[in-house]
Amino acid sequence: MSETCIYGDITKVDTTGASQKTANQDNLSYIGVKASHEMIETDLQRVNKYKALIKEVAAAYQIDPAIIGAIMSRESRAGNTLKDGWGDDGNGFGLMQVDKNYHTIVGTWNSKEHVMQATQILIDMINNIAKKFPDWTKEQQLKGGISAYNAGTSNVRTYAGMDIGTTGNDYANDVVARAQRLKKHGYGMC
Repeated sequence: MSETCIYGDITKVDTTGASQKTANQDNLSYIGVKASHEMIETDLQRVNKYKALIKEVAAAYQIDPAIIGAIMSRESRAGNTLKDGWGDDGNGFGLMQVDKNYHTIVGTWNSKEHVMQATQILIDMINNIAKKFPDWTKEQQLKGGISAYNAGTSNVRTYAGMDIGTTGNDYANDVVARAQRLKKHGYGMC
């Protein structure tokens, strides 16, 4: 198991956190990083159920486990919003919401196979953004890849505007803020 993350340091990624639309999920009267942190705290017990699995997959793929946990929180509230493993009106599958319209679903909704598939999709998006924007830093490419995980590589046109067109127009910023908070809860590796 490697202890190196090759896709950048999530703690060095700038973020504005959750939009009002995202914060409204928890009836929060505030937005931004504070709202993202509050939402991951709400999900923490559920995310922690998968902590060993998250760390195993993260080590295998050399990506920060906090990012995987944060995506689980953002996509399905760590399984809390799913019905029989499905979300997004029956289009998204599993903890990390793999879209059946673009991918062949593998595993059960909370399985290692599912988390591995979703993590590989994320890594593919990070690599696609790195090719598209070779002059961006690793951390900028990481954030762009997180945005692309939600809305596709073509949606990422500029660094500042990468979340325009993502769910809530804040996807990468919210996931980054949640991941940064997860680092304080033992989701460290790099």
